[in-house]
Amino acid sequence: MEIKRENALELLKEHVESDSLIKHCLAVEASMRGYAKKFGEDVERWGACGLLHDVDFEKYPDTHPLEGVEILKEKGYDDEFVMAVKGHSNSTNTPRETNLAKALYAVDELSGFVIACVLVRPDKFEGLQIKSIKKKLKDKAFAKAINRDQIKTSAEELGMDLTEHIQTVVDAVVLREQELNEMGLSLIE
Repeated sequence: MEIKRENALELLKEHVESDSLIKHCLAVEASMRGYAKKFGEDVERWGACGLLHDVDFEKYPDTHPLEGVEILKEKGYDDEFVMAVKGHSNSTNTPRETNLAKALYAVDELSGFVIACVLVRPDKFEGLQIKSIKKKLKDKAFAKAINRDQIKTSAEELGMDLTEHIQTVVDAVVLREQELNEMGLSLIE
């Protein structure tokens, strides 16, 4: 099955109405595209995995991501793709054996955190610095729903230094925001 972004986005919108969840999925898509470029992987495929990782979260929060796994299987997504989605939640106890799975797990929380940082900045994406994100990571009151331990351990699992991991995600979301703006979309508006 050839993976196309339009189809993945259509599937996401079929199952998700929440604007904030769609924006989160767009941010994770951006980060996954960044990692695909970094690792020399298929950007569309990795992006689609990020886009669809929470396809079931709105309708089935208590069994997420297991319902999403079934949705993706029914649509013909392959085992590696499906297992990456299944493994992005610690609740499934699914080993993350591929770079796709490790990257998805690593960027999920961090993408949300980077967007939270952008939202409180007067200049939004412009001039976004790694040091300011690292400072915010230490502030437990800021975006307290974000699991900081997972951000750190998932970077290690992916084999990335935390600073380089943050930089990869920041670069990816900044670039994707520019691309989305050209399409009349945004990660934050």
